[in-house]
Amino acid sequence: MAGHIQDQEELENFKYFWKSWGRWLFGALVLAALVYLAYILYQGHQLDKRQEAAGILIKIAEKEQSSADSKEAQADLQNLQQNYSDSLAAAQATLMAAASAFEKGNYDVATGHLNWVLKHQKSAPVQALAAQRLAVVQLQQGKYDEALATLNTTVDGAFEPLMTETKGDVYAAQGKNKEALQMYEQTLLKLAKDSPNRDAVQFKADQLR
Repeated sequence: MAGHIQDQEELENFKYFWKSWGRWLFGALVLAALVYLAYILYQGHQLDKRQEAAGILIKIAEKEQSSADSKEAQADLQNLQQNYSDSLAAAQATLMAAASAFEKGNYDVATGHLNWVLKHQKSAPVQALAAQRLAVVQLQQGKYDEALATLNTTVDGAFEPLMTETKGDVYAAQGKNKEALQMYEQTLLKLAKDSPNRDAVQFKADQLR
């Protein structure tokens, strides 16, 4: 009985952590990273379609930050997807749209955006990020088996900690504390000692010990 109560307390601790931080991390950090990457792209010296696409992305980011007309931002996104579908800017803008939809609870919309990225963008970092974000959406929907399947997407070794950590989150949400702890411990082994994410992963692992 005492063990069951402890398990419930650990599960509630995880849910509190996810509720407090998970959604914010999904949106705010992705948005900041994408705006920075868009700026770098825009500053490039090659006057080609990539720069044009980056310019549109900057407009979308500015509209998101200023809460401008969402219809205009949607039109810009469609422009990127239709005319610059293989550009990094199109992938970034779509990830941004997925983050916005996620924060509003529009999980099906977020799923559609993320699947678009997985279909059209072959960059290893973007593929890994899109797959992990899709798993987070599925986790939020309680689609645990689908989330775990998504996290089995093959990614470059540098992105494996991102996937194993999220697997831990899925197991923890299911109350499978042993499996969750294993995933968090694997993540800690793969993370660099100076990784800014170590403390968060360590916190989640400690909650399950």
